[in-house]
Amino acid sequence: MRRITRWASAIFLTAASLSLVGCGAEKAAVKEQVKQEAIKWKLVTSWPKNFPGLGVAPERFAEKVGKMSGGRLTIKVYGAGELVPALQVFDAVSAGTAQMGHSGAYYWKGKSPAAQFFSTMPFGMTAQEMNAWLHNGGGLELWQEVYAPFGLVPLAGGNTDIQMGGWFNKEINSVSDLEGLKMRLPGLGGEVLKRAGGVPVNMPGGEIFTSLQTGAIDATEWVGPYNDLAFGLHKAAKYYYYPGWHEPGTTIEFMANKAALAALPEDLRMIVEVAAKATNEEMLDEYMVQNAKALKILVNEHGVELRQFPPEVMVKLKALTEEVLQEQVATDPQMKKVYDAYMTFLNDAKEYSKVSSKAYMELRDN
Repeated sequence: MRRITRWASAIFLTAASLSLVGCGAEKAAVKEQVKQEAIKWKLVTSWPKNFPGLGVAPERFAEKVGKMSGGRLTIKVYGAGELVPALQVFDAVSAGTAQMGHSGAYYWKGKSPAAQFFSTMPFGMTAQEMNAWLHNGGGLELWQEVYAPFGLVPLAGGNTDIQMGGWFNKEINSVSDLEGLKMRLPGLGGEVLKRAGGVPVNMPGGEIFTSLQTGAIDATEWVGPYNDLAFGLHKAAKYYYYPGWHEPGTTIEFMANKAALAALPEDLRMIVEVAAKATNEEMLDEYMVQNAKALKILVNEHGVELRQFPPEVMVKLKALTEEVLQEQVATDPQMKKVYDAYMTFLNDAKEYSKVSSKAYMELRDN
């Protein structure tokens, strides 16, 4: 009986060993298959490499995609100027030089004026309203329609929330102080400044400090305290104005080359979409925390003069915004289509905000 038991044990151990060997071989085969099938993408951005907030977001996105896909899809991120210049991201992804990009839709108004509404609009939607419009109000579908002729698929890839009004080397006490003012201000905000007599300048973030310091521009907006402190803009200008009338809730975009995205298996496409949504929320959360910290440092440690724009300046800029928008949408059917959808959603959101967030904040802060 003892011999039989020993014989049975030996058979069991041998079978188990063979099973483990088989599992190990199977796992090795799977790993080898993944390695052979791994898809490698390039992602170009309009931001300096690993720049706080904006530059870190695509790195986190790439990390998420790599982990969720088990290494089947890996994405290498290139900062502005590493593979293509900051303001050539759209063309690079459209042409397939890179499979993805991370930038701001208002940079591409020369490609399609309607693109600007998917970043931000002066006196327009907040970050929460933009996210709601894009993901639950039909905005994303319109965005896809606008980008389709260029072979691109857009995705929300972050939001900076309401920005600051900008850095100025002179005080703004009246509308007349805007006349002749050279200011780095992209998108529709730049068009409004131009209507007010200013000179809007479009340039990538990496050129702002030197341009402001040397007097090539008189003023600039970038994002807010978090990024402004990192760029050291307080060393180049004295006055820091608020609120950011021109960018009340700026959506940052991911764009994917349509053919490259379509070539992915369905699960990898879903991973890209989910990772983008996660990055979109993470950036908004990060800016809320870091802007509050950075503003204290700018004011308390660096002696920055925080100024609020005079009411008369805001009233004028709001009126000019309406003029500019009406003129532009009248000449571009696609822009009018997007504008009408944007305003319908915004007007509904404003009605609800009056009895919800706006009413609560006024109560809380008084």
